[in-house]
Amino acid sequence: MQQRVEALERRPTPQTIFDQYPSVEWAAQGRPQVTGNQWTSCGIANVTGLKYDRLEVKYITDWILKGRSEAEVRLCAFRHDYGTQFKVPVSATDVVRLVGGTNRVVGVGKFRWIHGIQFGWDYTDTDNAIYTVELQHRNPNDCLQKADPAKQVFAPYKNDNESSPSGFDQLFYNNGASRGVWVWGNLLKYVNNNWVNDGTHADYAWNEIPGNWDGTYGISNMHYCVGLSQERLPGATEKGYHWYVGGEAKFVRAANINEPYFSV
Repeated sequence: MQQRVEALERRPTPQTIFDQYPSVEWAAQGRPQVTGNQWTSCGIANVTGLKYDRLEVKYITDWILKGRSEAEVRLCAFRHDYGTQFKVPVSATDVVRLVGGTNRVVGVGKFRWIHGIQFGWDYTDTDNAIYTVELQHRNPNDCLQKADPAKQVFAPYKNDNESSPSGFDQLFYNNGASRGVWVWGNLLKYVNNNWVNDGTHADYAWNEIPGNWDGTYGISNMHYCVGLSQERLPGATEKGYHWYVGGEAKFVRAANINEPYFSV
């Protein structure tokens, strides 16, 4: 009881009418799979010493395309124990699947959640710890990220750290039934539907030109994470209320803090 009283005396003095948990990074960043497609945090807010049990989180998305780059998102609260470097989940919202639409749209998402985090501003007290609320994402198993196909061109090649050989020329000509191209001094001919090398060596191959998009959806950090009273945030629930503009979004399964997650 004495420890509790001393901790209450040292608790932070509120400066505003709601808790503010600052976060950074406004833009939607490409989010590929991490560590075998585990839950991975893209926004983290330290909520140690909070006074409200309800919070609101806002974020934006990009490249959420139906059937191509869908994403799963959730909020999860973690306890960072005093004596360990790893975090342990204590609660989470239900899982939302961002399905998106058929065209690229910058989307906006918002969670309202009753987090259930315990008192925790006295970090050295064995009964308490540092707590974070984290916006997490993962790639649905039935809609894995897929990059644009690469274009291919049949052409001579060299390493980008090598200079072109002297006298290099790319000369096309027509000589009866045969057509060819000079490749670094060696003649390639197209005879009977095959490429034939008249010299001792010719560096030529099907070369790939990367597609325009790597297939990863984009999700921003939390634009804000703020604790509010019941009067200001009556719609918050333990399962989580979610609102999204930018295509289809839906709850797909209940919270499960035992699903694999990136733990550091």
